[in-house]
Amino acid sequence: MMQVPISEIFCSVQGEGPHVGVRQAFVRFVGCNLNCSYCDTNVERPAFCNFEKVPGTNDFQELPNPLDVETVSELLNSYENVHSISLTGGEPLLEADFIAEMDVSRPLYLESNMTLPDMAKKISDKVSYVSGDVKLIDEFEGEDFESHLERTFECFRTLRNTKDRECFCKLVITKNTVSDDILNIVDSISGYVSCVVLQPVTQKHLAPEIDVMLKLQNDLLDSIDTLIIPQTHKMWGCL
Repeated sequence: MMQVPISEIFCSVQGEGPHVGVRQAFVRFVGCNLNCSYCDTNVERPAFCNFEKVPGTNDFQELPNPLDVETVSELLNSYENVHSISLTGGEPLLEADFIAEMDVSRPLYLESNMTLPDMAKKISDKVSYVSGDVKLIDEFEGEDFESHLERTFECFRTLRNTKDRECFCKLVITKNTVSDDILNIVDSISGYVSCVVLQPVTQKHLAPEIDVMLKLQNDLLDSIDTLIIPQTHKMWGCL
């Protein structure tokens, strides 16, 4: 039976995007194929998975890694009244084969950097919600950055918004973000997504000016529904 390392399994509320506030079960995969400067998640492989049996208690049971797909499915199914199951990380698409075998009672909500199109194809019929990022990071320059964008656009085409799947785009905005870059990217994926979410980076020293965010939103609203939503779970300290 397939096994993968898992960082955390817990129940909380979605803190980002248009479904902010819904109750979700979360499974946090480890490992990532990118290295974003503003990342706030430890992606190192842990010896144990932290499982929170009772939501909101911060009382975690340590389960030895790696975990098999049956165990992960059972743990996620133990939570009540959840809207969906968030596949987060790290980068969940690295474990697409594992996700394809999961047997859970609620819809799957994928949170992805959208740079692994071949993996996306493996679970395109499995996920009901896609929160897709477009990463504008310093590590990509010249042809490498163009290749990164092409993979991203292919992921959005594969996981596009349909009558059976909601796909939206989330863009983390920093003080260094070039607005024209955002406008060009959104123009390339607008046919694949239900809306665009502009998310100001949480770290204060990297945060964009408010007037810049509002102008960018206004420019995008001419062509697509655009929301400004910060990381709300950071505001009240929940997982």
